[in-house]
Amino acid sequence: MSGPLVVEVTRNGFVESIHSGSVVVLDPSGSLLASWGDVGAPMFPRSSLKPLQTLGLLDAGWSPDDDEQVALAAASHSGEPRHVDVVRRILSAAGLDESALDNTPDFPLDQTAARTCAAPDRLHQNCSGKHSAMLATSVAAGWPIEGYRDPAHPVQVAIRAVVERLCGEAVSAVAVDGCGAPLFAVSLTGLARGFAGMRDSTVATAMRAHPDLVGGTGRDVTGLMTAVPGLVAKDGAEGVYAAVTDEGGAVAVKVYDGAARARLPLLLHGLDRLGVDVAPLQELVAPVLGHGEPVGTVRLRHPGESR
Repeated sequence: MSGPLVVEVTRNGFVESIHSGSVVVLDPSGSLLASWGDVGAPMFPRSSLKPLQTLGLLDAGWSPDDDEQVALAAASHSGEPRHVDVVRRILSAAGLDESALDNTPDFPLDQTAARTCAAPDRLHQNCSGKHSAMLATSVAAGWPIEGYRDPAHPVQVAIRAVVERLCGEAVSAVAVDGCGAPLFAVSLTGLARGFAGMRDSTVATAMRAHPDLVGGTGRDVTGLMTAVPGLVAKDGAEGVYAAVTDEGGAVAVKVYDGAARARLPLLLHGLDRLGVDVAPLQELVAPVLGHGEPVGTVRLRHPGESR
């Protein structure tokens, strides 16, 4: 294991900020290919865990009408009209409406969509797909919909079991995610292992088919999956990112200070180790702006490079 990787933010040639983080890369056989930082320490995957949570819902008996609903359940969507329409369809198929949702109200992530909302609501919040699928699973299994966010509720017990199985380790802590759902801590290596394990799943197939639903307009997760054939990726809050290639190699990233801007350069470094051509993907990394114009970069300081 090597030390943490460093991402530096430059402005007009001056290094303004630095972020450090851990990265783990597993080869298609599941063996460790490379790692930087402490990849065995417990961490919260945040929304990067959603694809595994969705697999737990399918295993528990959820029968979605189409793969758009599966992709939306695994998404941190931007709250655009097409995203909200799919959430409504998930709920309607279960005989429910948005009043059953118990996620945290919020504005859409998409700025255009946000301007159409008078106030924060549950339907447009980026985790409403996951919550609607949790509700639909509870209906399908005959479980109560009340209290579905409780870690002891059958739907959360079912999700946890799948997370532990795919990650190959026990959940080390349980917390409340930003949306109100339970959040399960695993190691960064466990998260990468979980992504590798779901490469050929229904969830992965749905995400590949609908990258626009996994994120949204202008989102780097959507751009990544669109640009790299077969790639399944999921971003998460507090500087987390995870991905699995079509061949089965997996990468997971955690930025120590939680900076979202540093996670993509780290993920691209991991994908590069798996043989992905990341040069054209660098344009997905948001530039540093001055007066609305690019004046700097967010870039990986390569191991061995001094500053």
